[in-house]
Amino acid sequence: MASYLILTPPGVPNRSEVSDRYRDGTRFIRDGFSWKAFLFPALWMFFNRLWLPAVAAILLQGLALELMRQPGFFAAGAGILLGVHVLAALEGTHALSDRLVERGWKVENLVSAHDLTTAEEMHFSQLEQKRDPDIHPKDWDISATNTNTRRQGPSFGLPGYDGGR
Repeated sequence: MASYLILTPPGVPNRSEVSDRYRDGTRFIRDGFSWKAFLFPALWMFFNRLWLPAVAAILLQGLALELMRQPGFFAAGAGILLGVHVLAALEGTHALSDRLVERGWKVENLVSAHDLTTAEEMHFSQLEQKRDPDIHPKDWDISATNTNTRRQGPSFGLPGYDGGR
């Protein structure tokens, strides 16, 4: 199962007040390995407006490619290049959520689900429900009289159904 971080944009009313559940621009960010960020780290970062990390990724990739051309430094260059790709794949979504939170987005929820559709259903089904005024607390009181006719005493140390031992 994957975890989805749910963010709502700034200035959006409470989600129970929103009639259309998709109108408020809620973002679901999957926490985990991203293949798109692994294969194309700088492009993925530019697409998600992570400008500074994208520039750093391009510079590190250029450095790694230059090291790979030098005799004796191929392994170091390949290690740096692989490190940039793995770091972007594992931490890119976290950087994206941090950027949104810094811009005023509110962390609404964290949901574990098999896919995005299930995560959306779980999140939006938790809308606040109106209290039913027909249920009175006086109907909740159930008398607990002891109707046990067997011998009194411990039953393996566990409390009985009537609350005794």
